[in-house]
Amino acid sequence: MSFRLLQPFAGLLALCLLVLSLAPAHAQLFETKATQVFMIDAETGTVLFSKDADKPIPPASMAKLMTMEVVFNAIKSGRLKFDDTFVVSENAWRKGGAPSGTSTMFAKLKSSIRLEDLIQGVTVQAANDGCIVIAEGMAGSEDNFAAQMTERARQIGLKVSTFVNSTGLPADGQQTTVRELAQLALHLWRDYPDFYRYYGQKDFTWNKISQRNRNPLLAMDIGADGLAVGASESSGFGIVGSVSHNGTRVIAAMSGLTSDKERAEEARKLLDWGVRSFEKTEIFAKDEVVGEAQVFGGAKSGVMLKAKGPIEIFLPITNRDKLTARIVYTGPVAAPVEEGQPVGALRVWIGDTLSQETPLFAAESIGVGTLPQRALDAVKELAIGWLR
Repeated sequence: MSFRLLQPFAGLLALCLLVLSLAPAHAQLFETKATQVFMIDAETGTVLFSKDADKPIPPASMAKLMTMEVVFNAIKSGRLKFDDTFVVSENAWRKGGAPSGTSTMFAKLKSSIRLEDLIQGVTVQAANDGCIVIAEGMAGSEDNFAAQMTERARQIGLKVSTFVNSTGLPADGQQTTVRELAQLALHLWRDYPDFYRYYGQKDFTWNKISQRNRNPLLAMDIGADGLAVGASESSGFGIVGSVSHNGTRVIAAMSGLTSDKERAEEARKLLDWGVRSFEKTEIFAKDEVVGEAQVFGGAKSGVMLKAKGPIEIFLPITNRDKLTARIVYTGPVAAPVEEGQPVGALRVWIGDTLSQETPLFAAESIGVGTLPQRALDAVKELAIGWLR
């Protein structure tokens, strides 16, 4: 790997931006009691905060986000309609209804329920009976539906998340990560804007029983409109939350908290910090040269690099000295080099968090050098190549 930057970011010298630092990254900008955290800007997907984000955890009730993704995808594709009805089986009633003692919408045994009502039962009340009714209605059994959930997870880019049931109730082999939970939430917000609104619904009445949304963020007046909570013995209390404030939306997933009270407070602090502590700044305009990569055996010793468009990053409003950036590529790049050829990437860290990675391409063509030029490059490689 090679690291090289042609010039400091234009106009940002006063920010004490650190470039080409190969030392370990700085401490995090935010402290939280959660053991696993992942937070992103919804518009760009830029990572704003990460803490042990790839550790597998049981999804608990947050698995219902994937249940709804399967449902929303079926509605969007025309395979299901809101007015479709599903029957409450004895299995769904016992495992997820009133007899179960778990979160439920109190669906009556053998009753028929409209899909839209089941969706609200799941998104607002985290209803286990609603999940099982949907699973059996769509796939014949909960096992078949769970297989569809896992298959759909892979299709949308979730590589770890594996589901054994539709509810998130404890089951061997069921797992996810906070990174993938946040990515799933982002997918729901981007791909299903007409359905996402259910997550912000503050209450739902079914079977003459009214229940408030289980998401504590909705009552905090911080711009929250989703998404889910969960708890398990092995990973503690978790939450997937989304907040929109002054045109900025952030999505975060957290796990490893010790109580519902601590979960609510830590999520509030993180999301509030996320929407208030960053500003988007263009650091390179479209077609502006970002840096240079070393070339081996070329008519020139280096090739200029640029992105496909402008490069924007999220700058911390305070602690801007915690920002680091590096051009990373495997090199030196062998000649000939064609203009537009992928060469490397610009990686930006905020503290310990790899915030974003922008592909970089050759801004010019470099032909093969003369025999003396190639011989000189070969000598250089023999002398210093081992240092990379």
